[in-house]
Amino acid sequence: MRISPRAAGLLMGVALDAAFGDPRKGHPVAAFGRAAKALERRLYAKKRANGVVYTATLVGAAAAIGYAAERSARNGTVKAGVTAVATWAVLGGTSLAREGRVMAAHLERDDIEAARNRLGHLCARDPSHLDEAGIARATVESIAENTSDAAIAPLVWGAVAGVPGLLAYRAANTLDAMVGYRSERYERFGWASARLDDVLNWVPAGITAAITVACAPRAWRVLRRDGGKHPSPNAGRCEAAFAGALNVRLGGANVYHGRREQRPELGDGRPPETSDIRRATKLSATVTVIAAVAAAVAANGSSR
Repeated sequence: MRISPRAAGLLMGVALDAAFGDPRKGHPVAAFGRAAKALERRLYAKKRANGVVYTATLVGAAAAIGYAAERSARNGTVKAGVTAVATWAVLGGTSLAREGRVMAAHLERDDIEAARNRLGHLCARDPSHLDEAGIARATVESIAENTSDAAIAPLVWGAVAGVPGLLAYRAANTLDAMVGYRSERYERFGWASARLDDVLNWVPAGITAAITVACAPRAWRVLRRDGGKHPSPNAGRCEAAFAGALNVRLGGANVYHGRREQRPELGDGRPPETSDIRRATKLSATVTVIAAVAAAVAANGSSR
């Protein structure tokens, strides 16, 4: 069976991410972040309209760059290579697994302070008063949510829209991480970025949950019962599926940027322990591999 350049590029990009992870220096997402900061300084105001212009400009520019790069490919081999590099640039599955292993290692050594300092690599939760159990829960929840954000969603949008889809999705997700907070500064300006990220992650979150259930069928009951309880319908489905698959209980009180939020409990098991971080990391990697194969099959059919 002949494989399309898009499908081949997605698989090669996943392989590059697995082999090398994110580059330590010169990462294009970091360059995008600097450009976003510069534009924020020019456009910022506590108005949704300014945020809409900000988000549309940056995501539109990313999509345009992707379109130009894909159109400039003169043959299938070059197109596959461009897709592979773009996929590698936007995927975060290997880095997510690395962070999980680092967090597990810190807690296994009883180095709580190092784990607190590292938690910011995974989420925006205030770690200052978290104990080992709180850090373990935060890490498992972040791995569950970011399996969709960092790995599955890029593959879905790469399969659907090629390089423009890959770059536009990562731009939107990066902006959500930068300004999509319910803080005094960003509640209105960051509204468009947060809502766009929610929309783009709706289907990928469902796919993440479905693949998780396929890996551990017992997760279905928890997903069906608890997936809609979370304030974020996307994170809720991923976290509920992981809670059911790992037989742990997620949710509880979290502090973000000085604001305390009480999250509903997801799952019936015990609270997560340090050992569950490594289990969550392995589950995330398995879900990503299955999604990569599925994305390549979908892309092979859609891009002929």
